[in-house]
Amino acid sequence: MEPHPSGNKENPMKFDAFKLNPQIMSNLGTMGFRRPTDIQYKALPAIMQGDDVLAIAQTGTGKTAAFAIPAIHNLLRTSRKANYDGVRCLIMEPTHELSAQTGAVVEQIAMKTGLTSLFIHGGTDQKPQIDKLKKGVDILIATPGRLFDLIHQGYVRTFGTEILILDEADHMLDLGFIDDIRQIVRYLPRRRQTLFFSATIDEKIKRLAYSLVYKPVHIRISPKNMVAKNVTHSVVSVPMDQKRYFLERIYNENPQSRFIVFVRTRVRAERVLAAMKRVNIEAVSMHGDKSQNERTSALETFRSDKVRMLIATDVSARGIDLPQVDYVVNYDVPDVPENYIHRVGRTGRGMNKGFAVTFFAPEEQEYLDAIQEYVGEEIDVIEMSESDREATIDFSQDSAFDWKSMLADEMEKAENVNRKGRR
Repeated sequence: MEPHPSGNKENPMKFDAFKLNPQIMSNLGTMGFRRPTDIQYKALPAIMQGDDVLAIAQTGTGKTAAFAIPAIHNLLRTSRKANYDGVRCLIMEPTHELSAQTGAVVEQIAMKTGLTSLFIHGGTDQKPQIDKLKKGVDILIATPGRLFDLIHQGYVRTFGTEILILDEADHMLDLGFIDDIRQIVRYLPRRRQTLFFSATIDEKIKRLAYSLVYKPVHIRISPKNMVAKNVTHSVVSVPMDQKRYFLERIYNENPQSRFIVFVRTRVRAERVLAAMKRVNIEAVSMHGDKSQNERTSALETFRSDKVRMLIATDVSARGIDLPQVDYVVNYDVPDVPENYIHRVGRTGRGMNKGFAVTFFAPEEQEYLDAIQEYVGEEIDVIEMSESDREATIDFSQDSAFDWKSMLADEMEKAENVNRKGRR
């Protein structure tokens, strides 16, 4: 679940001021929700009165509850339409992990209200999902691909759907779901409430949004500091072929800490995983080449503290709430500035403090410059003496000359140079 601060100095209002359904209020109390975050404070009134909403807000601002609370409240205020046993509220998410995360929040908020919910996703056997759909579902949380398949097969009925919610819309477009989304909308009634949430906004996002919403209320939450105040973030200059030594060092120097390590490619994720195993560091990896079961298993292994390191690509880990992550390590500098914010936002959640360290190689200068321009400030640089660098490598268990890894790193350098040349 996204973190929820216990208080908000800019917004003294409490949830009871919204006159929510009593059971929802009871559930929020159990969940520890006292005061709304900024996105919740602005979104709840508009959604509760039935307006379409176009909201731009980063992950970690409490946006899941911002649409789930009022949507569930609205469903409880009206009865199911006669002769309709299909889905009343449809929530679309880009990935299985985000569907499961949103599904858990919805289930908690809707507990004991009589509303039923289900999240579905691709990559697994659809029969158990179909069996649950046949029993009737009020709120369906789904990824576009699997949802479109089940609608086409007749297992998901949406002709009476009252509320459509698109979450992480920019991420869905990144994953190529725009055609699926447009096809699904054709199965929905024209008269419905549409809630459109995205972390970023550009012309492509605007075109999609305005094809779905009608006279929307615009909400934009722009944090004063793009990186949370309780996250200390810095960069350290590390040659590309030495990064594995420094990851080993920072891990061993913090024996009680949990790490998410971000890399740029799927191949890179497996290479870093293999390097850590060579030095007896247990880790798991998560990326697009993994099956859904493998990705779920990796997350559960990390969440249950069986390992302290998760190695992931941007697409696979975006938006996922992993509590008590102490360190984010940008093993590769992200080539999209927005991804830096998403990455470092995985630590320092709620009231916890966190650290984010970026391993920066000279050939990544262009990416680092773009990030510093995007966040509007220079990121602190950790100075390291040459003797300290040499000691890091000398004390590594993997310091033996590794021809295969060196050759792979050189090939990746050449690939990066070629990619820049093609721009």
